[in-house]
Parts: sequence; C-alpha cells; structure tokens
Amino acid sequence: MLSRLTIQNYALIDCLDISFPDNLVIITGETGAGKSILLGALSLVLGGRSDISTLKDRTRNCVVEAIFNLEEGQECILRRVISPNGRSRIFIDDEPATLEQIRNLSESLVDIHSQHQHLVLSRTGFQTSILDHFAGLTLQVSEYEAEHAKYLSVCREISDLEQKIAEAARTRDYLEYQYAQLERASLVEGELEELEAEQAQLANSEEILQSISRMEFLFQGEDDSISSRLKEIESLLERLSSFIPEFRPLADRISSSRIELKDIESEILGRGGSVVTSPQRLQMVDERLSVLYDLMRKHAVGSISELISIRESLGTQLEKSLDLSLEKEAAEKRRDALKSSCDARAEAIFNQRYQAAPLLSQEIEEAVRALEMPFALFSVKVDREGAVFLFSANGGEVRELSKCASGGELSRIMLVIKGLMAQYVGMPTMIFDEIDAGVSGSVADKMGRKIVEMGRDMQIFAITHLPQVASKGSAHYLVYKTIEEGDEPRTQIKYIEGDERVREIARMLSGSKLTEEALANARVLLQSE
Repeated sequence: MLSRLTIQNYALIDCLDISFPDNLVIITGETGAGKSILLGALSLVLGGRSDISTLKDRTRNCVVEAIFNLEEGQECILRRVISPNGRSRIFIDDEPATLEQIRNLSESLVDIHSQHQHLVLSRTGFQTSILDHFAGLTLQVSEYEAEHAKYLSVCREISDLEQKIAEAARTRDYLEYQYAQLERASLVEGELEELEAEQAQLANSEEILQSISRMEFLFQGEDDSISSRLKEIESLLERLSSFIPEFRPLADRISSSRIELKDIESEILGRGGSVVTSPQRLQMVDERLSVLYDLMRKHAVGSISELISIRESLGTQLEKSLDLSLEKEAAEKRRDALKSSCDARAEAIFNQRYQAAPLLSQEIEEAVRALEMPFALFSVKVDREGAVFLFSANGGEVRELSKCASGGELSRIMLVIKGLMAQYVGMPTMIFDEIDAGVSGSVADKMGRKIVEMGRDMQIFAITHLPQVASKGSAHYLVYKTIEEGDEPRTQIKYIEGDERVREIARMLSGSKLTEEALANARVLLQSE
C-alpha cells in the first residue's frame, strides 16, 4: 500500500510530503487545483513518461518518491529524478533501476484508473483480458503468446528461406557453370609461373641452342679459346714469379679462375642438353596459358591462387543452396510442432473462457444492477478470437457494450470490473480518478458505497467531485492552490477532518458560497456513513 508520497519541483508543486492511511482515501479540490498534477507525479514515479516541461524550476531536479508498505512489514521505495537537461534516473530501494523494471514492479503495487479510462472498456482486447483475469488464465495466455511468438518467428524464418532458395535457384545455373569451368581447369598453385617459364624456353629454343654452341666454341677452341689463353697467362706468371715473388698470388688466382670457368663451361654444356625444341609442346603450353589467362581476365584476378579461392567460394555457395532446403525442412518441422502446441493451448484457453464467461456475466450483472440499473442485462460472448461484452441497460436484446452503453453506465460497469479484478488479482492499492464521472444522486451514493466496500480489503484512492462519494472516505485530503504576491501559483494538499471536512463537502454540494443548508446536508452525508 502507498504509505508516503514526496514530490519536489513538479509542475505547480514546489515541495510536498504527505503520508496516507490504509482503506479508502478521498482526494477532492476545485477544478484546476492540481488533483491531476498529484496523479501525474505518482504516474511518473511508477514509470510514466518524463518531460522537462513538468519541472517547476528549470534549474533544479524534479524528485518524486513513493514508499509502499508490503507484506510482513517490508517497504519498497521508488524514486524518480528528472534533471534540468532531461535525464531521468530511477531507483528501487536506493538501487539504480531501469524503466522496464519499475514498470513491471508497479504493476503489482498499484492500479491507476485515470479519467476516461472507462472508454477502453469498449475494446475487445480489454474485455478479453478481464475474462482471462477472472478465469485465472493470465499465465496460460502469457505462455500461449510466447509460444505463438515463436511460431510466427519460425514462419518468418521459413519465408526468408523460401526467398533465399528462390534467389539461389535463379543464380544456381550460372554458379554451376562458373564452378564447372574452374573445376575443369584443374588449377594448381604455381602452375602459371612454371608454364610461362617453359613457354619462354620453347619459343626461343633455337636462339638458346645457338648461343650455347657459340659459348662451347669460345671455351673449347684450339687456338684462341678462353681456357688456352688463361693457361698461357698462368704459365707466364709462374715463370715470372721466380724473379718477382709478388706474381705468385696472381698465378694462383688465375688458376682458381680457370677452374671456376671449367665448372661454368660444364654447366652451360649440360644445360644445352636439356633444351627442348618441340612445336607440339609449345602449342600445348600456349593453349594452357590461354585458358588460364582467359579465366583470370573473366574473374578480374591476377593469380591462380585467386582463381582457386573463387572456385572454393562458388562451391561453398552451391553447398549452401542445398543446405537452405535442408534448413527449410527443419524449420517446417519446428513450425508444425509449434502450431500443434499453439492450437492445443488455444483450445484449452477457449474452453476455460467458455466455462468462465457465464460466471463473469452473472457477477457483473448482479453488481451492476445494485448500482441503480435494476433491469440491466450483461453477457460475455466467447469465440475463437476472444471475448465480447454484451449489455442492455433496460432489459431486452443485449448488444455490444461499445454500441449501447452511455458514459455513466460505462463508469458503473468499470467500477464493478475493477472491484472484481482487485479481488482476483490481489492488487494492494487502486486509484480512481473520477470514476464516478457522469453519475449523480443515488447512483453516486451507491458507487461510493461500492468503493467503501472495496476499501475494506485494499487501499483505495478516490479522486472525486461528488459529495456522495467524498463523504464515505476514512481519510480526506484537500488539494488546493495558493498564490503569493510576486510568485507563481502553487499546488498544496492537506489532511482535513471535522468542520474543515464538513465545509469541503458543503462546497461540493453548493459551490463556493456555503449555505446553512449545504452545511447541514454535508453533516448528514458524513454521519450517514
């Protein structure tokens, strides 16, 4: 239950700190005094939308704190801080929290019936949720919705796979052609370089052989060969070394050079034996290179390695296109299993709704008749889509609630439903913001008594303009506005009792001008309770 509310720098409220008792709490005040502001501040701390425009002083933080008494003497403290830059901070028991966390928590702490909320009563979805709460189906419905969400997700997955498969089918022939072409090429790493070298040798084999033959002559000629000349130079240096010792190292170097040249000669002559002159082989190499060059040009690459990578990539794409079909088959099995599960859950929910509908109809009808609608008929029609409320205020044929109920009738029906929901859901606190709008006289009195009845089992806040309702609260708070010279208006709230409460009830009866008759009527109303 809400035990304390502290508000700082919110709208017309500068600073407010107020405690609340259990049971029925009445809040009244003239139009424009700030009752809705009070409710707005509470909604803010419960996870409502924040806006810096609500800051009374744009240089200070707005702080709203609500303390709730829980079972076994425990407390829950909710705090919302809005800074001048628009940043919002949330705390649960002084620990930072998220907006989602505080909203989820607030659902179990308080239910706020704001002005005109009774209009949602006409919506089919809301009517179905009421029946589900009454029948204790909220968990089952939540589980069904989670399962159905999975089913829809798998359906979307299958749709995506079908698109991918269709796209793969459109490109598969082209991919297979490209892959087959690269596969037939039997690509080998380093092949291009080897073929280019071989091509260069084959294309110039005659020139190579001629050059080798000439070098052989130069090495092995009888009179003017390189070897014979070096040997002659070596002999001369050895002879001179007997006269000039410094020539001995030169003779040795010439000897070493002659041996190195001999090795070079042997290698050149050996290479000459390996030179192939084959027009047929050259044609084969040219044709193979042409194939490789064409593939590289087609795929805009510069190496065999890149062609091999493309081939592997194409192979992977082709495998994936086959995997997509297998993936689709698996997804279809999951879809069918989820559909069967959803259908079974939906059938079970429908049967329980069907069984609970007459009981809910009876309870609502009896309670509504007690609120000055003695001939009212109420029925809950259930189909596979959900629940629809049918109503008739004066007997006769029932029609959809949205098409036949007036505002005052909707207010009474909503009050009855809120009472039922509080009973079955176990909500500790409920706030009614002018739920009695559109009613007056004896109807208002009976609605007040209904609210009092609800307040015996839970904490009820009733913001009202009706004296018949206001007179029945166990605690009464007055919201009013003060204006000091040179300052902006301020919203205040205070606890009233005794003569002060009598005067407030009288004001609600007669307006700002209090008469003895109004005061007397106010005392009667207060005493009647």
